[in-house]
Amino acid sequence: MDKLSRRSFLRLAGAAVATKAADVGAASPASQPAAPAQTSYIFFKPEEARFIEPAVERLIPADENGPGALEAGVPSYLDKQLGGAWGAGERLYRSGPWQQGQPTQGYQLPFTPAELFRNALRAINADLSKRGKTSFASYSAQEQDAYLKSLQTGKTDLNGVPSNVFFESLLSLTIEGFFADPVYGGNKDMVAWRMIGFPGAYTNFYELVDKHGIAYTRAPISQAEDNRGVIHIHPNIPASMQHGGK
Repeated sequence: MDKLSRRSFLRLAGAAVATKAADVGAASPASQPAAPAQTSYIFFKPEEARFIEPAVERLIPADENGPGALEAGVPSYLDKQLGGAWGAGERLYRSGPWQQGQPTQGYQLPFTPAELFRNALRAINADLSKRGKTSFASYSAQEQDAYLKSLQTGKTDLNGVPSNVFFESLLSLTIEGFFADPVYGGNKDMVAWRMIGFPGAYTNFYELVDKHGIAYTRAPISQAEDNRGVIHIHPNIPASMQHGGK
């Protein structure tokens, strides 16, 4: 994960909302992630959450520009996606044949997203145990970055999942969860939208059609807000709306 300023990274990622990034900028080793709120997971087991929470925080760490992935609720977003229809591979072709594909052919593994994460996380926790670590969180920030870098650049077999495939999946979902509408479980309090100045789900901008060169200063709004401004996160989002609001 080569050094890249968080502001530059978030600007690039926010512009595409869910595009992949080859390298992620790490925060200063002195920065400390926010303490995770108590989350009731429907997919992640406790030992899996103990990897996911610090891992996503290293991918999008908190710094002077704003909160990181953990405070923004990204683990909750991942959990809801993997525990729902998308995680079960509802729209994936599952009949094979399973062959080594070319990079241009996209995902070629036989696993559903949920199976991919479960297999990979089981292998990662076994590896950490062999190294004498009780959890990924027990690593220092520098050690966590080095471990994630080894997943990104290597092709270690994680119970049938190449480590680089798992890393890219984790990175993509982390970016999605940070920038997606809060209805999907992440971007808590619309922190990412406030940071990049994205207005959210306003239905129209009619009053601004003939106005140019002015700053848009409205607070962002979620598609799930009621008339009191409360955002309702539905536990069973329809499959057509799963995975980053697509």
